[in-house]
Amino acid sequence: MRTDGSAASHLPGGTGATGRDRADGSDCSDGTGGADGHDLRHHGDAEVRDAGPDLVDLAVNVRADTPPRWLRERVAASLGGLAAYPDGRAARAAVAARHGLPVERVLLTAGAAEAFVLLARALEIRRAVVVHPQFTEPEAALRDAGHEVERVVLRPRDGFRLDPAAVPEAADLVVIGNPTNPTSVLHPAGTLARLARPGRTLVVDEAFMDAVPGEREALAGRTDVPGLVVLRSLTKTWGLAGLRIGYVLAAPRTVAALERAQPLWPVSTPALVAAQACMGPQALAEAAHAAHRVAADRAHLVAGLEEFGADGVRVVGPAEGPFVLVRLPRADAVRRQLRTLGFAVRRGDTFPGLDEEWLRLAVRDRPTVNRFLQALDQSLSLTRP
Repeated sequence: MRTDGSAASHLPGGTGATGRDRADGSDCSDGTGGADGHDLRHHGDAEVRDAGPDLVDLAVNVRADTPPRWLRERVAASLGGLAAYPDGRAARAAVAARHGLPVERVLLTAGAAEAFVLLARALEIRRAVVVHPQFTEPEAALRDAGHEVERVVLRPRDGFRLDPAAVPEAADLVVIGNPTNPTSVLHPAGTLARLARPGRTLVVDEAFMDAVPGEREALAGRTDVPGLVVLRSLTKTWGLAGLRIGYVLAAPRTVAALERAQPLWPVSTPALVAAQACMGPQALAEAAHAAHRVAADRAHLVAGLEEFGADGVRVVGPAEGPFVLVRLPRADAVRRQLRTLGFAVRRGDTFPGLDEEWLRLAVRDRPTVNRFLQALDQSLSLTRP
């Protein structure tokens, strides 16, 4: 699906009712996560939980074969210091240096997901807007903190691209992902910067930006965008989902407010060691190489998927993240059939703005992709009416 232009459905809502846009463009009202069929707490790990080694994982967006050996060794070496309380100063300084920022603009968190909770609890928010489809934890965290949430839902016919004019002028908190999970759309940095306003907090989730070659369109490190808060994760590229490490880049006043909302010693010593290690020149070079490799593997996956156009398979493009979003008839039945053939993929209907016709696929190496495409061919045949 390669389209130009931009439009969105802006739908009001609150704690108990919001709006969403169906994949066919029609509107409907919904609830806070269950009544509308969008389980905001469902994530890719649910697709492989308890499956052990029986499934090839295309549901979770963590890079395969990670963490690398050198990083595991650094983390293992830190275990001798577990008797001491964590000291995050060195890791914080390393993150600041990596982005060319003073340490007062950096906050380390127990994964990027913690940052959404801190933002929801620490900021004074009058009108929160979340741009969907995207990672659902920001909205879930806001609702858990008692905030009403409005959704700006980007449409598939527009390639899920943002028109900044679709965001209400009165919004004082706006959340958007870049590149966006699950659409894999990379929004231009200039487009996102146009969302900034005096008195508004603009939260850009860049959890997958280090998987984009050259990190083009990144806002991390920018200090000229008012109210900008950038979130980064070390989970995806480095395979640290079980360690929980991420960080916030924001104005010192915002960082201080979020830090006051954190518990004491929120990030463990092994996670701090990992953060510092991942900021070094060797790690940054390795991440850059991995981003180019992912881009090549993604192109191979997309080309293979496009061979199924006659079966109704459509790929959202151009994809820029380490995953692709596809639309296909009987997607839920195909997903279940793929499981019987040994492949787990991410259902799309838990994302506001999508329905049961959508699947998200993590990018894997070419041999794995080739086996998956064979399984997809078989699954489409077996589920054809």
